[in-house]
Amino acid sequence: MKSITINGSKRESVGKKVTQALRNAGQVPCVLYGGDNQVHFSAAELAFSKLVYTPNAHTVVIELESGEKFDAILQDIQFHPVTDRILHVDFYQTFADKEVTMDIPLNFIGNPRGVRNGGVLRKNTRSLRVKAVPGNLPDFIDVNIEDLKIGNKLYITALATDDFTFMHPDNTVVCLVRRSRAAITVDEDDEEGEAEGADAAEATQE
Repeated sequence: MKSITINGSKRESVGKKVTQALRNAGQVPCVLYGGDNQVHFSAAELAFSKLVYTPNAHTVVIELESGEKFDAILQDIQFHPVTDRILHVDFYQTFADKEVTMDIPLNFIGNPRGVRNGGVLRKNTRSLRVKAVPGNLPDFIDVNIEDLKIGNKLYITALATDDFTFMHPDNTVVCLVRRSRAAITVDEDDEEGEAEGADAAEATQE
């Protein structure tokens, strides 16, 4: 997984006045959890643009002016309800041999067979929560939907891998192809097409 570096300064005082002063100066108060001790620091708001305003998932390297360096992932972020400015960021420290949990975006590949026959693709989610050691966290999860027919559902079990564990039930539906009123028969030898033809005939009789 790609990593983004956040350069920051350690802060000793965490009071409200100090925090507000940091925000007024264009800095974002941050906290790093997961290690032996919590680390309070601040970083320029612009430093978070590639981490926050993107659909991609990234790990983080936090480099402080003191020379300390930490590997981490984004844990939580708070935005101002009116201006959407970043108010506070929580990070979770990672270690090479310790599993972490993270949301990974999905990369849908192909045009479903059912869509070509007039069906409608429904994506139930655009990311999945996985658990893995940092070295096995993927940038995204490929989801091949080319062979999905009308009425087919793609379950999370079809995406299983030894690199990470999904933090969802096995019956989780990632996407499906729904029948639409405009569905047409493209392949007469396709059972899917025959079913569509039968539905159309029944509708005509009614």
